[in-house]
Amino acid sequence: MTTSNSVLKTESAEGTTNDNKKGIENHLKVAKHLEEAAKLHRDAAKHHENGNHEKAALCSVKANGEQCLANDAHKEDLKHHARYI
Repeated sequence: MTTSNSVLKTESAEGTTNDNKKGIENHLKVAKHLEEAAKLHRDAAKHHENGNHEKAALCSVKANGEQCLANDAHKEDLKHHARYI
């Protein structure tokens, strides 16, 4: 723990600002992909209600892709935060 505290203390103000920007970008990227996945899941549900199961399946596959992208971005964010632990 002493090491991480000393790393934080020795970082320049610019380095800390860049770290904050990277953290913000990571969180926004995760949120964007999760919001798109949620939208696609809602669309899939509507298509199922209307009996258009092919469109529902397509939306579901696209939603899965967005969730995968969100997971990838989240892993990057975890790496970013792990250096402070």
